[in-house]
Amino acid sequence: MTEWWWAYLGVGAFVGFFSGLFGIGGGSAMVPVLAFTFAAERFAPSHVVHLALGTGMATILFTAASSIRSHHQHHAVNWGIVRRMTPGVMAGTLAGALVASHLETRELSIAFTVLVYYLATQLLIETKAAAIRSLPGTAGLSLAGAIVGALSSLAALAGSSFTVPFLVKRNIRIHEAIGTAAAVGWPLALAGTTGFVVAGLGKPELPHLSVGFVYLPALLWIVLASVLMAPVGAAVAHRTTDTKLRKAFAVVLYSLATYMLVRFF
Repeated sequence: MTEWWWAYLGVGAFVGFFSGLFGIGGGSAMVPVLAFTFAAERFAPSHVVHLALGTGMATILFTAASSIRSHHQHHAVNWGIVRRMTPGVMAGTLAGALVASHLETRELSIAFTVLVYYLATQLLIETKAAAIRSLPGTAGLSLAGAIVGALSSLAALAGSSFTVPFLVKRNIRIHEAIGTAAAVGWPLALAGTTGFVVAGLGKPELPHLSVGFVYLPALLWIVLASVLMAPVGAAVAHRTTDTKLRKAFAVVLYSLATYMLVRFF
C-alpha cells in the first residue's frame, strides 16, 4: 500500500504506548511525527500539516470507541452530559477543522505548537482542578463543547485535556469526568474527520489513497499498532513513578512541537 508502512506502524506504536501510559489521546505527539513522515514521502509541503491533523483526528474514531466501551462498563460515563455537549462539540470541531484547512502551514504550525505547549506545561505542573461551581445548563454545556471542539481540531486532540478539568471544576467526580470526556471524544473525532475530509476534497497534489486530508494507508497502520501497544503502555504505567513519566512525556511534546514549528516555519 505504501513503502512507508513501517514508519506508520512506528507512529502507531509510539502513540498507542503513550496513550496507554497516560490515558490521553496521542494526537499531540502524532501530528509532528506524521508531518515529518509525510514531508519525507515528499508530499506537497502546503498539505503535510493538514494531512497530519486530518489523519490524526481520524485515528481518534477508533481509539475513542475502545475507551468509551471500557468506561461505560465501569459506569463512568454521564450520558446526560454527553448528549448536551455533543451538538456544540460537533459544531465547534467542524468549524475548527474548516478554519484550519484555510490556514497556511506556518500559521497552523504556530497554533498547534501553542496548544501542545499548554498541554505539556499542564503535565509538568500537575495542577489539580478544584470544584468552583455547579454544572451549567444545556446552553452552557453546548457552548463549552463548541470551545473544546474548536481547540481540539487545531491539534487533533480527543478533547479530554480540556473537558476533564472543565467537568471536575463543576463538581463531577474525576472518574466520571474522564469517562464522559472519552465519550465526548467520539463525536468530536467524527466532526473533525468530516471537516478535514470535506476541506481536502478536490485539493491538488494530495497523495494517492487520501480522502480529503485523511491519508488512508497511514490511518490503517497507525490504528493497528496503537491498539496493540496501548495495553503495553498501561502495564508500564503501573510500574513507574507517575511524576517521572509526566515530565518525560512533557519533554517529548515540547521537543516535537518545537521541531515542527522550526521545520515548517
